Amino acid sequence: MSPRNTPPRHRHGDGPTDEQILDSLGVSQELDRRMGGFGNYAISTSVICVLAGCMTLFGFGLTTGGPSVMLWGWALIGGATLLVALALAEVTSAVPTAGGPYTMAEKLGGPRWGWATGWFNLLGLIGAICGVDFGAALFVGAFANLQWGIDPTPGVIFCIGACILVLHGVLNSFRVRVVEVLNQLSVWWQLFGVVLIIAVLSLAPSHHQDASFVFTHFENGTGFGSPLYVCLIGLLLGGYTFCGYDASAHMSEETRNAAQEAPRAMVRAVWTSWIAGFALLAALLFAIQDYAGTVNTATGVPPAQIFLDVLGVTGAKALLLVVIVAQLFCGNAATAAAARMMYAFSRQGALPGSHIWRRVGKRSRTPVAAVWAAIALALVLALPSLYSPTAYAAVTAVNAIGMTPAYAIPIYLRLRQGDAFQPGPWHLGRWSRPIGYTAVGYVACITIIFCLPQAYPVTVETFNYAGITALVMGVLAWVTWKRRGRSDKYRVLPTLGTEADHTALTRNVL
Repeated sequence: MSPRNTPPRHRHGDGPTDEQILDSLGVSQELDRRMGGFGNYAISTSVICVLAGCMTLFGFGLTTGGPSVMLWGWALIGGATLLVALALAEVTSAVPTAGGPYTMAEKLGGPRWGWATGWFNLLGLIGAICGVDFGAALFVGAFANLQWGIDPTPGVIFCIGACILVLHGVLNSFRVRVVEVLNQLSVWWQLFGVVLIIAVLSLAPSHHQDASFVFTHFENGTGFGSPLYVCLIGLLLGGYTFCGYDASAHMSEETRNAAQEAPRAMVRAVWTSWIAGFALLAALLFAIQDYAGTVNTATGVPPAQIFLDVLGVTGAKALLLVVIVAQLFCGNAATAAAARMMYAFSRQGALPGSHIWRRVGKRSRTPVAAVWAAIALALVLALPSLYSPTAYAAVTAVNAIGMTPAYAIPIYLRLRQGDAFQPGPWHLGRWSRPIGYTAVGYVACITIIFCLPQAYPVTVETFNYAGITALVMGVLAWVTWKRRGRSDKYRVLPTLGTEADHTALTRNVL
């Protein structure tokens, strides 16, 4: 590398430079390190996207415990997620690399742990694409119902979701600059959307529900008789939304003073989304005019019915467009992240057909094959929605049970190292172990909960296939490790194209 192209050395105080930290981890500085702390925070906030999670699963929450479970469940899951984020942030400070949890697990536990974490992470990312894009399809269907009277049947929603997937595939097939610009717009659009919806629903309705209804009303439309069981499955709303904050870790190599700014941004993204989501859910619940009518709305989307009851057709359509745009931004970011994960993992030979998915487009310098593979897998994951009324909830559970364990594995490995673990400049001190053990315990419990049946009686139509999907991915991970992962022949694959091509590809991956 010529002196002109040598990246600047970012030194902070008397400690090592960002590049020296990477060198100590065996990683070369190739990405542009220009992002500040706010930019890193904005990435995770954009991927969490409360306008995607809270809005798309709002109807699910109305029947799995109702307002009381939605709000207090959100508070509980948000608090537990904050503990996970704190523990993961500590590991991020020690291992601030673009590989995120995958690299953390490999550095702390060896290739086998990294391999398993990578598979979980990929499963969660594919589930995220499917969940966000088909959630957006539900809202597009509601808009079409109001605008043109189109009946949002499962077939119509599936076709809309497929079109959104194709759109995101096309956008991610261009140069990565397109994805970068869209993500920058996404941050501010989400902020605008949350504030606007809360303000409108606080001021516009002539009648609001009382506090007793919002904070204590319990509703069971699942068919199960146990209120405790219903409360447990109702936690999916918060569990699904609080995914993706590891984006701060993935952007570490592009963030100045990453060992401190990336973990700070990760934690900040979780607690600010926790507050914003609680306020958004409360505003929606206070604004409900007719509970049964909201649940059984002809639009297929309960928040759309709330907008309709409060603002009329014109106002409802305007707010729906705000939500739809935010969800499209989020889905595009999820597609970019999943494609990069698939591309990077394929360089390790971890996936069947790795020699295909690791190819780089000559003109776009993006992993075009991996983009369309991720799109195709997300479409396959959505197929049960054509016949299953609970399929969307199952898809979101797939996202949660893929991503959440991927966060817990590096935390567990850090705990296993004990005093041998070398913390970074951002650490939890004496709180590290109690927070870490609590975080791992929470992840173990919530992963089991997300695999539970979500409607009774359990039939082919109502079956929660999230656990089966996770099991299949686990078997694939084990088989590929036995056949490929243990071999250096597969773990270190030759690159395709020039070094300049691959350096350009790795810039601004989210």
